Amino acid sequence: MRMIIALCLFAPFVAMLWVGSYAKVDPTFIGMPFFYWYQMLWVLVSTALTMIAYKLWQRDQRARKGGASK
Repeated sequence: MRMIIALCLFAPFVAMLWVGSYAKVDPTFIGMPFFYWYQMLWVLVSTALTMIAYKLWQRDQRARKGGASK
């Protein structure tokens, strides 16, 4: 469980640090170069992954405490 949490939190860092993968103009999206819309997409993806990691962390903590509280 904790490995999945770590991957959810680590993935955005890897995606943003690997600049060579998105340092280009094409393909454009509604007139916006790939460089910009790719980064904006990762803002949303990072938010979703952080929420998933948080929910998994809560589930893990409840399991460790015996599921006493929600």
